[in-house]
Amino acid sequence: METQSSQDFQDLCTFESFKSFWSYYGYGVDQQELIDREFKRIKGITYLDHAGTTLFPESQIKEFYDDISRNVYGNPHSHNPSSRLTHDTVESVRYRILEHFNTCPEEYSVIFTSGCTAALKLVADTFPWKAVSNEEPGSQFCYLTDNHTSVVGIRGVAALQGVGTISVLPHEVEARAKKTPTQTNGVEECSTPHLFCYPAQSNFSGRKYPLSYVKGIQSQQLYPACEHHGRWFVLLDAACFVSCSPLDLSQYPADFVPISFYKMFGFPTGLGALLVRNETAEFLRKSYFGGGTAAAYLVAENYFVPKPNVVSRFEDGTISFLDIISLHHGFEMLQKLTGSMLNIQLHTFGLARYTHIILSCLCHSNGRPVAQIHCDNDFQNIAEQGAILNFSLLDCHGRTVGYSQVDKMASLFNIHIRTGCFCNTGACQHYLAISNQNVKSNLHAGHVCGDNIDLVEGRPTGSIRVSFGYMSSFEDCQNFLRFVVNCFVDKPLILDQKRLTKLKSAAPKESSASYHLTLITNGQLEHEQVITPSPERITPSVSKEAKDNGISHTLTNLFIYPVKSCASFEVTEWPLGPQGLLYDRLWMVVNENGVCLSQKREPKLCLIRPIICLASNTLQLQVSGMEAVTVPLENNLEISDLRTSQTKVCGDRVQTVDCGEEVSAWLTEFLGKPCRLIRQRPEFLRDMKFGREKACCPTALSLVNEAQFLLISRASVSFLQDHIANRHDSENEGTWSDKERLIQRFRANLVISGQEPFEEDDWSYLTVGGTQFQVMGRCGRCQMIGVDQKSATKTQEPLRSLSECRSGRVTFGVYLAHQSAWNSTAVSILSVGDRVIPRISESTEKL
Repeated sequence: METQSSQDFQDLCTFESFKSFWSYYGYGVDQQELIDREFKRIKGITYLDHAGTTLFPESQIKEFYDDISRNVYGNPHSHNPSSRLTHDTVESVRYRILEHFNTCPEEYSVIFTSGCTAALKLVADTFPWKAVSNEEPGSQFCYLTDNHTSVVGIRGVAALQGVGTISVLPHEVEARAKKTPTQTNGVEECSTPHLFCYPAQSNFSGRKYPLSYVKGIQSQQLYPACEHHGRWFVLLDAACFVSCSPLDLSQYPADFVPISFYKMFGFPTGLGALLVRNETAEFLRKSYFGGGTAAAYLVAENYFVPKPNVVSRFEDGTISFLDIISLHHGFEMLQKLTGSMLNIQLHTFGLARYTHIILSCLCHSNGRPVAQIHCDNDFQNIAEQGAILNFSLLDCHGRTVGYSQVDKMASLFNIHIRTGCFCNTGACQHYLAISNQNVKSNLHAGHVCGDNIDLVEGRPTGSIRVSFGYMSSFEDCQNFLRFVVNCFVDKPLILDQKRLTKLKSAAPKESSASYHLTLITNGQLEHEQVITPSPERITPSVSKEAKDNGISHTLTNLFIYPVKSCASFEVTEWPLGPQGLLYDRLWMVVNENGVCLSQKREPKLCLIRPIICLASNTLQLQVSGMEAVTVPLENNLEISDLRTSQTKVCGDRVQTVDCGEEVSAWLTEFLGKPCRLIRQRPEFLRDMKFGREKACCPTALSLVNEAQFLLISRASVSFLQDHIANRHDSENEGTWSDKERLIQRFRANLVISGQEPFEEDDWSYLTVGGTQFQVMGRCGRCQMIGVDQKSATKTQEPLRSLSECRSGRVTFGVYLAHQSAWNSTAVSILSVGDRVIPRISESTEKL
């Protein structure tokens, strides 16, 4: 029965089944052929973050390269032939942009900016805000609560102008509307300018808001315009919308339309535009004037006359003209590959609709839903929903699975998604039921926007988003759905047949666009569908005796990692330094741009074996098949004589010095790409942020990710090893019988004997020999533990099994800080065989 049910689910995830849900797919050619020709780089990757940025086709870059190779483009502010060519080409691109949005230069101007956010800031800085006075009411800045942070941020500028702010819930726009605007009762018509901002499409949920709101607000029939006298302007945030949907500004003439081009074409980044109605531009007030914007000005007198042209007044300095020229090739390739934005909209909506239907019908073995969809519709109307699906995954008890854990697991399967709140706090609060007080308390608990703290006291702080682009395929949906079922469903899987039949058979409502949508329906599936179960998730119990103070363990292994992400150097005894074990992670490998290389990007790093010789003051790097290379442990040269640089480690900016050309050439030869070895500057201090509230003194770090030391227990390793062994689908099954090889994957400094698995999670302090340590917190794991440290091959284990046996909580090992260094200048030495005594403090808050 289970085998048959599994086959039924597989049948549901076939292209034939997809076509029964939605009849529009592709652009007249085989979609896989398009991907193989233009997007070879995503082979083996399921890319589902097109709302973050879409991908550029190879032909677009080739055509742009050929263009700038053939032509000489000069500064458009000059008047020589090359400059005129630039000016004319840029103006041609402006026209192409307006044409794309079905408008013309007589109606709109295209002001190039560095992105959508810069376009929004331009509106904030130049809008003719008026403070309240005795003569007339002040301006109002109003915005939907479902707006991007960059839109809400306008209120900071407005507040300085004495302007009122109104946040509007989405349902209020129509619910509080009036057929006719409020009468002025004979009073002279009010001209106070007000600004209303809303997204054409929510970047959080993909919900499309009616474009008719533009005229409804301008005519003061919709809320809040109907309750405030004055002239209402509308800013339509189209950045998310225009990536997959056509926008007709001749029908919906918003006053301001900010966009980012990388969301449309994937290239170039750092280029956006503000489309502004020409009649609206006359109201804007600009204080700063940069190069190219002045008709005339005086240095010794406050005299300045701007150029009359809208674009010339607002584009300060030299525009990014080569990036702008590349847009021509973006439009050309988009047209060539897809035919139209309408085709893109049909294709991407179909993929999102299909994924929504299947995902929303998945249930655990007890009938509880696998996912909570964050959306206000059932993906039945293409005019109401874009190609975005936002959701949270739930376990079989109805508890939210942290988005960070899902993200890590997805990365393991080469599935690229987006998690968090997506710079849209309003929508995040609405869909996840996060109160204002929750936001404040989450911040107090250490959660900030963009971090990986996904749950606070069991409440989600964000969600998961998948989004589709014009090059997305059915296989992307298939891979994603199978990933969810394989990794997050308590088996056997059950499908909500009633909901499936309802959604599958419902024909989409007619869109507001000028075409008719149809849906081919299929017959009802007869039987409840299930998937063959995988081993149950097990949470080990920790005995009371193992938690008692004074239980003794033994230090069995001691590892240092002189070069970050390279192999370990095992020792039997080793001194402690001010930043942890002496020379632990003081060096790291960077690429030609100074970006840190880790095993996530370059697994071969684990094959580089560092050897430290304290007697000769050297660090030697060895690798099979090459002569070793040696660098000094302590460089006697003055810092001023060395090549210094700044780079980042886990978001922290660190100061480093270069280790020279010889080791750089050695690394470049082995890794096959330009690389350099750098070392943390001796005088540079970097404090530990992780667990800072627990530390009684600042703790200095080397180039480690989070803390000075990492400890794991052999009992925990054995428990995980047994769990992997019980899986019959684990790849490379023979490698998991080697416990020492599994230990190497977790890259711990201290390995101890253990009595109960994961008992170390509850420790507060411990003593190793005569050295005291404080436990700072648990170590969250990522896909890096999937790299086998002997072969540099990547596997899905042990991260998959770790997530299962820890009920979705992917932590293994604990971080330590060295307490002795805070109060003593004596050198401490750790030795294998040292007694390890843990201690639990009841007053210490456990993670």
